[in-house]
This record gives sequence, C-alpha cells and structure tokens, in this order.
Amino acid sequence: MSCSVSVFIIFGLLTMSLFAAEKTPFERWEKDIRAFESADKTNPPPEGAVLFIGSSTIKLWKTLAKDFSEYRVINRGFGGSQIADSVYFADRIVIPCKPKMIVFYAGGNDINAGKTPEQVADDFKAFVEKVRSKLPDVRIAFMASGPSIKRWAQADKQRKLNQLVKDYVGKGVNMDYIDAFDVFLGKDGQPRPELFAPDKLHNSPEGYKIRVSLVKPYLDKCMGSIK
Repeated sequence: MSCSVSVFIIFGLLTMSLFAAEKTPFERWEKDIRAFESADKTNPPPEGAVLFIGSSTIKLWKTLAKDFSEYRVINRGFGGSQIADSVYFADRIVIPCKPKMIVFYAGGNDINAGKTPEQVADDFKAFVEKVRSKLPDVRIAFMASGPSIKRWAQADKQRKLNQLVKDYVGKGVNMDYIDAFDVFLGKDGQPRPELFAPDKLHNSPEGYKIRVSLVKPYLDKCMGSIK
C-alpha cells in the first residue's frame, strides 16, 4: 500500500471519528432549543415564573398562559423528548429563566423507547440535581406520567415510574408529586376516550381541563408559600 493511500485512509478515519464525536442523541432538538433561545432574546422570560417543561403534552398545551392567567408562565415543552433531554438542555432553557417553580411532565417517551422505570426515575433525579445546583430554592413538581390509550400496554411501567418518583419526591425538599394518572381512567379502569385526541396519545381539550383542575390548586397553594 502506497504512502498516499495510507494517508488518505487515515485522514478518512479521523474525519469519520470527529464527525461521529460531534453527533449526539441530543442534536435532534437543536432547532427547538435555539427557537427558545431566540424567543428569549426578543422577549425575555420573566424571572420568578412557573416554568412548564417536558414532552409533547407540555408543548401542545396551547392554552397554558390563559389557563393560569394569574401567574407568569413559561412553556418549555419539546415534543418527543425524554427526561434526559431536559437534563441536557437545562443550562440553556431552564436555569437562565430563573423560575420560582417548575412543573415537569415527561417519562412516557422514555418508557416507550425501552428504558426501565428505574432508569427514567434516575433521569428525573439528575434533572433535579442539575437545576438545584444553580437554583437551590426552586420548587419542582412532577406530574404523573401517562396514561394514554395508545400506550396502555405500558401502563404498569408508567405506574412503577410514578411510584419511584413519588417516593423520591417524598424524601426531598421543596418538591411535589401531582397525581394525574387515575383521574384519566373510567369506571372500567381504562383510559377515558373523550380525554384523548384522535391519535389516542395526547390529550383532548377536555383532557387539558383535567390537568388544569389538578395543577391550579397546587399553584395556588405553593406559589403563595414561596412568594
């Protein structure tokens, strides 16, 4: 093999290695994250607000500001995301906002991707630790993951995740667990169809009304205690 060919192969391998090193599982969200950052430059988010973060259930909560009009709210949902994504981007889309409270909803995509409830719960712990390292006084609430018609086969794993997080939150400081699982079930123990969109995964407007009824009393109680 000639020297020129060897050099070419080595250069190619190095280039491939560098390219691979630059690619991470989180790059798929760069467009969403940059959109948040761009919007923040144009219209800086208010400090001391309630920041909602998580997957598509948060992203698609289009009436968020209206539903909680007495509070300053920030929507940091990016559809399809897992908890690890929120951990990774917390430095860019959570901590700079300096919220007084965080309402977190995610975990279903994680379970659907094959993670165990224990792994997902550990990811939430990592989120809390990362945020608290910069915002030690921020209150954090985890809204129970699930349920949905489409992923009903994963309900037991979602329940396990919820219990793990509930136990963790119960031992923590300035943290809360918002139980939002059984309320979406009917008397037959199955998800209520009218609370879900046609895709059978996301909430319908009626489903979001349920979420408002669960979150609002929590905010009224907790925001008053930390003002």
